[in-house]
Amino acid sequence: MIEVKNFEKTDSLFNQVMAEIRDVEIQQDRMRFRRNLERVGEIMAYEISKTMEYTVKEVVTPLGVKEVKVLAEQPVLATILRAGLPFHQGMLNMFDKADNAFIAAYRKYDKDDDSEIRVEYFSAPDLNGRVMILCDPLLATGESLVKTIDGLLGDDMAPKHIHVAVAVASSDGLEHLKYKMSNRPITIWVGSVDDELTARAYVVPGLGDAGDLAFGEKHS
Repeated sequence: MIEVKNFEKTDSLFNQVMAEIRDVEIQQDRMRFRRNLERVGEIMAYEISKTMEYTVKEVVTPLGVKEVKVLAEQPVLATILRAGLPFHQGMLNMFDKADNAFIAAYRKYDKDDDSEIRVEYFSAPDLNGRVMILCDPLLATGESLVKTIDGLLGDDMAPKHIHVAVAVASSDGLEHLKYKMSNRPITIWVGSVDDELTARAYVVPGLGDAGDLAFGEKHS
C-alpha cells in the first residue's frame, strides 16, 4: 500500500514557500528559486525524519550527561539531475551525514513530438535494507520516477523503505506512480497536486521548467 502525504492540505509556512516557487515574478531571481527549492527539501526532510528509527545516545555536556535520541542509521538521498540538485541540497542540509545517489534522466522528443524518458546514468551505494529518499521538483507523467526507481533497484536491491518527495505533482502522474510501484514500500510526499497535464507533459498550473529556472535555459 502506497501512502501519500500532501502538504497543501495543512496550513503552514510551507505553503508560503510553494507560493514563491510558483510566482513568475519571484522566479526571475534564480538564487531565490534555488533557495526555495532547498527550503522545500529541508521541510520535507524534517517531516520524513519523524518516520525513521532512532536510538538512544549519551551526550556529554560541560555539566553532565544527557540521553538523547539520534537516527539509528542515515538514509540514502537520491535525485534526478539537474533540476533536483537544489531540492537534494535542502535534504542534505538536514541529513548531513547521508549517503547519496544521482541519476541522469530526460525526456526525448522525436520529429512527431512523441516522447520517451531516457535514463542514462546511475551512481548509488548499496540500497539493500536502507531507507532511500528520492526527490524531484516535478512529477508530471510519473514515468521518469518509475524508471529511476526500477533502474536503481534492479532485480536484487530491496530497500527498507522508499520516500518519494516532489514539490508539485500532476494527479495523473501521481496515480501512475502509485499503480506502477504498488509492490514496493513507498511513501510519497508532495507539496501540491495539480489536475492538468498537457500533451507535452507539462503540469498546469505547475511552476515551469525547474531546471531552467534554477540554472538557466538549456540548448535542447
